[in-house]
Amino acid sequence: MSKLLLIDDEEDVRYSIQRIFDSPDIELATASSGEEALKVIPKLKPDLVLMDVRMTGMTGLETLRRLRQHDPKLLVILMTAYGTTQTAIEAMKLGAYDYLLKPFDIPKLKEIVGNAFKAARDMKQVVSYEPLLETEDYDLGIVGRSEPMQQVFKLIGQVATSDATALITGESGTGKELVARAIYHHSNRNEQPFLAVNCAAIPEQLLESELFGHEKGSFTGATNQRIGKFEQCNQGTIFLDEIGDMTPPTQTKILRVLQSGTFERVGGNEPLKADVRVIAATNKPLEAAVAARQFREDLFYRLNVVRIQIPPLRDRREDIPLLVTYFLKKFAREQQRAPKSIAASVIRTLEKYHWPGNVRELENAIRRALVMAKSDAILQADLPPEIAGTSTLPQVPGVAGEAAATDAAALARQLFQWAKRDPKLKIIPAVERELVIQALKETNDNQVHAAKLLGITRATLRKRIEKFGIQRELSVK
Repeated sequence: MSKLLLIDDEEDVRYSIQRIFDSPDIELATASSGEEALKVIPKLKPDLVLMDVRMTGMTGLETLRRLRQHDPKLLVILMTAYGTTQTAIEAMKLGAYDYLLKPFDIPKLKEIVGNAFKAARDMKQVVSYEPLLETEDYDLGIVGRSEPMQQVFKLIGQVATSDATALITGESGTGKELVARAIYHHSNRNEQPFLAVNCAAIPEQLLESELFGHEKGSFTGATNQRIGKFEQCNQGTIFLDEIGDMTPPTQTKILRVLQSGTFERVGGNEPLKADVRVIAATNKPLEAAVAARQFREDLFYRLNVVRIQIPPLRDRREDIPLLVTYFLKKFAREQQRAPKSIAASVIRTLEKYHWPGNVRELENAIRRALVMAKSDAILQADLPPEIAGTSTLPQVPGVAGEAAATDAAALARQLFQWAKRDPKLKIIPAVERELVIQALKETNDNQVHAAKLLGITRATLRKRIEKFGIQRELSVK
């Protein structure tokens, strides 16, 4: 349950906001002044503070200053009916998460508060890179005893103590964001904010505003000044996921921040300072993108100060039993029940599978098996068909041994044998279409997550859906 503290000296405002956030998922407490809030916060330990700027006694800005001294990670959203540019700037300089004008647009208020709660949870996550599963006191971690993962752990330890920019590379689903959070957690900035931005999930025209903010009137729909992630994250760490999908204009601004520590809001002329550590990640080969002039060479070298390459799961199969145990315990804690056991034959099957979706696919497979299991043990029949070798793909005469192939090369050979027997079959479109369908099913039709799973942009995914008429087929099913 998320804890929200509302600080406002007007009783009717407190009543209205209490009604807006009347939810079993939110524990809401109120205070009528900054002085009262400072007394209750040590005991309440809220995840988020929603506070008026103009109050009798201690002002909102002074209260914010005191709150930041007490807990630099506590997120604070300021609100006022008398918004001025100077007040907004001062609030963000003091470390406010956001700044809102009364009267509120209720859906927008709920969206901002929801995002703030998520940011608060993200900052509290402790990501351990201890490869042994001897501790039970963390909810999310990086697990592995294999030699490739040991090298990753060593690099995390080395880079965490510096402010050097880090570039994390690896296939989709390998855990790049977990590595970024581990670097943050063990860094000197771990008392300051950590914000993650998925560059592929935000439309091109909005990404620059999301990162650097915008001035009022700078474009259609910019009715208020917006503070970007770099300002929100001052003295903290920003994680730019899928940076290979960033457009050239935004790349230029990122380069400027890395070179000079300054940037300008969209539509603004005043240079702003940003003391932010940048960690970037991509599943694309940036060297090839640089050669094709799709990614700035100078930005690539600025990002590639320390390179951490995350190995795909197929290259560290010895970690699969450990990961399975971890996920079983994790899901058991979530459901507040004893962990299920798993048959040895199931572990052997999991070790043979080629895991195109890497650790994320393994996690989803275990979650699905737990749902399907009819006893206290996970059996072969509980696994997804494509992993268990019971997929409904047509069998090819003469290649029965490869029908249950567990690596990409064998699967490709099977498809070519199939195509020889059916000249009408076009292999690439058929496989591509099936992959898109499976990704959409796996992610409950979430196009952002499906695109990430496939290693393509959301725009490319939309084109494939339209090309193959997939959305209509899924809706019929």
